[in-house]
Amino acid sequence: MVSGGCVGTEGGAEPEDAAAAVGAEEVAAAAATAPARARELVVGYALTSKKAKSFLQPKLRGLARKKGIQFVAIDQKLPLSDQGPFDVILHKLTGKEWQRRLEEYRDTHPEVTVLDPPGAIEHLLNRQSMLQEVSKLDLADCHGKVGVPKQLFVNTDPLSIPAAVMRAGLSLPLVAKPLVAKSHELSLAYDSASLTKLEPPLVLQEFVNHGGVLFKVYIVGDAIRVVRRFSLPNVDEGDLSNNAGVFRFPRVSCAAATAEDADLDPHVAELPPRPLLEILARELRRRLGLRLFNIDMIREHGTRDRFYVIDMNYFPGYGKMPGYEHVFTDFLLSLDQQKEYKRRLGYTSGEG
Repeated sequence: MVSGGCVGTEGGAEPEDAAAAVGAEEVAAAAATAPARARELVVGYALTSKKAKSFLQPKLRGLARKKGIQFVAIDQKLPLSDQGPFDVILHKLTGKEWQRRLEEYRDTHPEVTVLDPPGAIEHLLNRQSMLQEVSKLDLADCHGKVGVPKQLFVNTDPLSIPAAVMRAGLSLPLVAKPLVAKSHELSLAYDSASLTKLEPPLVLQEFVNHGGVLFKVYIVGDAIRVVRRFSLPNVDEGDLSNNAGVFRFPRVSCAAATAEDADLDPHVAELPPRPLLEILARELRRRLGLRLFNIDMIREHGTRDRFYVIDMNYFPGYGKMPGYEHVFTDFLLSLDQQKEYKRRLGYTSGEG
């Protein structure tokens, strides 16, 4: 369980972390008085064509040019060392070969910031491990409580799933999610018999009534933005007794399901407390080693301060986040400013 709180992070900070923490205000101050950039900040990107289209929208490219940022496509058929030079590499590709090439490049080009390290990204690609760091958090209770629904990893004969669920003490209904996080399809199983119709490997997660509203918390470095999305409606005793089988939902939370302008119950629509989100985001950035991800949160229906993290994604659909072009370009420039600050302190390794 996570209690949103007011205490600092556990343990001592590493030198580089301490420099980043100490230097944050100085970086901002230096940016205000720094001379104009002598050259463009070159951001190499390795994205699928679909991801590139949704992320590199004209409004982002246009603002980036004004701020001295150039986006350059990485040719995945050529060695990375033969391309560039890059200041930042932005990527969302899977596969061992790409990971190997990127890790080799990081070793030989420590001055280049890689967003984000492939090893760190792996935590969010598998739903069995995705929420582990959230469940480990233990902060003082000042702004609310955050937990993870009880869940069970299943990779066995479907006929044995009901018994496994009973042993684990999970309560119906259960949300079934594919083990590989790149799939957004999910199912809702109302009764034990329907569990045998599921297709492992998957993760079963207890369904928590949340008023049909989900909070997508976008994280870009230190920046946090929250967007409301419609989600699955509450389930009551009548639903459990009158429904049977598996109900499939191709994609519950998407841009078309935005709840920002809907006439919602204020108790349902109220955003999670900002201090709670800041603590949660800071701790997850530190523990996961990631700077580009999002958290899907719900509020337990009937409560004001009881939240659950139900999913996380690396490099989510930022193009759906209002004002993302300003947030993202500011983030890229801040990376460059932090790198310059560390160089002045005598650090020689890169951010990546």
